[in-house]
Amino acid sequence: MAADLDRLMVERAYARWAPFYDAVCGPIFERGRRAAAASARAVGGRILEVGVGTGLSFDDYDETTQVVGIDISEPMIAKARRRLLSGRYPHVKAVMVMDAHDIAFADATFDCVVAQFVITLVADPERVLGECARVVRPGGTIILVNHLYSEHGLAAAFERWFARHSGRLGLRPEFPFARLAAWADRHGGAELVEHRKVGPFGIYTLVSFRRAEGGMAA
Repeated sequence: MAADLDRLMVERAYARWAPFYDAVCGPIFERGRRAAAASARAVGGRILEVGVGTGLSFDDYDETTQVVGIDISEPMIAKARRRLLSGRYPHVKAVMVMDAHDIAFADATFDCVVAQFVITLVADPERVLGECARVVRPGGTIILVNHLYSEHGLAAAFERWFARHSGRLGLRPEFPFARLAAWADRHGGAELVEHRKVGPFGIYTLVSFRRAEGGMAA
């Protein structure tokens, strides 16, 4: 029940954000968004973008990719569909409302799964990561970019304070890299291949996992 309530809170928060998301969040997340898309282009092929939002990332992909975008927010997806009507994004094959906790694609459908500023927001991050691993092919890549929790120092103290007041905004700032690493260890079929800071000022972290050949998604 708590997870469902959290999920509903996130949906409501992003419905409120949708009308001005591009203007407010677009510039803030731009460096992280472009870093994730550049890593995805290096993989190429079939790409699932989890939490595609209003489609701000469409410009960051090219003809070497075939992108499908999903998001839990109907107002966000409505804006993404309007963006597609411009005809500028033939590489984007579809966008749809879908819950990342239950991705409605078959196993090993995609070459790469990208989740930008998503995994720290969902009700059950480990379940979402498991779904990402399930739908990416063996040898494929999962790319995450987020602000991850500072585990030491003044920043950590501030984030602990902020965490107490951020739920109604659809945010979860208290999310450390160690939680991603622990999931990969338990999963057994996801190998960490990249973990680096992304500007501005290194406030975002890009993390990539490769699904092991023959690895079982969980």
